[in-house]
Amino acid sequence: MGNVRETPLGHPLDMTLGPLAGYTIGVTADRRWEEQAELLERRGARVVHGPTIRTLALGDEEVLGDAIAQLVERPPDVVVLITALGLRGWFATAESLNQGEALLQALLPARVYARGPKAAGAAMTAGLEVAWKAPNARGIEILDQLAHDLEAGLLPGRRLALQLDGSTDTYMQDALRDLGFDVVLVPIYRWMLPLDVTPAVRLMQSVADCSVDAVTFTAGAAVANFFALAKEQGLFEPVVASFNSGAVDAICVGPVCAARARSFGVNDAIEPMHPRLGAMVQACASVFSERSQGLRLGGHDVRLQGRFVLVDDGDPISLSDRERGVLHALAERPGVVHPKASLLAAIWGDGESDEHVVEVTVGRLRQRLGPAGVGVETVVRRGYRLSAD
Repeated sequence: MGNVRETPLGHPLDMTLGPLAGYTIGVTADRRWEEQAELLERRGARVVHGPTIRTLALGDEEVLGDAIAQLVERPPDVVVLITALGLRGWFATAESLNQGEALLQALLPARVYARGPKAAGAAMTAGLEVAWKAPNARGIEILDQLAHDLEAGLLPGRRLALQLDGSTDTYMQDALRDLGFDVVLVPIYRWMLPLDVTPAVRLMQSVADCSVDAVTFTAGAAVANFFALAKEQGLFEPVVASFNSGAVDAICVGPVCAARARSFGVNDAIEPMHPRLGAMVQACASVFSERSQGLRLGGHDVRLQGRFVLVDDGDPISLSDRERGVLHALAERPGVVHPKASLLAAIWGDGESDEHVVEVTVGRLRQRLGPAGVGVETVVRRGYRLSAD
């Protein structure tokens, strides 16, 4: 897989199994990915880092400096802020050019629109008053609100400063010009593919193999790069199939990411009510906490959680992917006999035809379960079942 952060496993996780313990989560972000990984690990997850995006600050200050000079000379009537990172970079560059105070004074009289709470928070920190904030952190909401405010006569003029994100998409600026605005573009950084895409490709292969449980996305460009790389590697269809089968979850920081994922054929995504990193991690934990399953096998209490099994609240037992697949398949319908052929097809796929591998895996699984292993029963000439109490 990608770069793996191994989470130490104590006894037994300080007596409390976190909601993400037993699950492997892939992270595609470059910025703040360590913070995200720590939040996931605190809840028990094993984290795999496969960045699909690189945030590159513009090396040449001339373009941004020219935009700052234009706005200082002719202040805007409207300011549209897309990202908190971009606003901070804008003012940092202005300070380096000894234009920080001049820029602030030029922007203060303007009507400020922010795409979401992070951009709004950065604006207030910089000393700007936000007139309107997009409730779902989407650019289309800003466009609709600007059209409304134009019609209502709330805007004193048409000169508009648009702080860009790192995308190459020109939809926002084109739509603003269609509304009649004189748009001054403020480019701060651009999004690119990582220099080394190997960890990202390994993560995609893990999604296709269903050896990770979820992948997080915190930028629309990260989603787009993920699926573009998947197409290059011939993994697009199996990756989408894994997401849509429910075997792997797409976890998006907000509606922009979720919409981008849907545009590539992902039917559903986990997303928080508020588009923030901490809220995304909490939404993930809430969903996965509901998937823990309790059984009674061979007179013992058995708890299934991802790749972990706990017997009578003992130490977590980590299963292999095949062992986990067999146990969870049997646990879906306790008491029902599952033929070897159906287990082979469901868990090993088309690449395996020897039913003996099922027998070997069941044998290892019984050993892992210890005294509860007697609950995995062989039904002669038919298959296997769980004799759940």
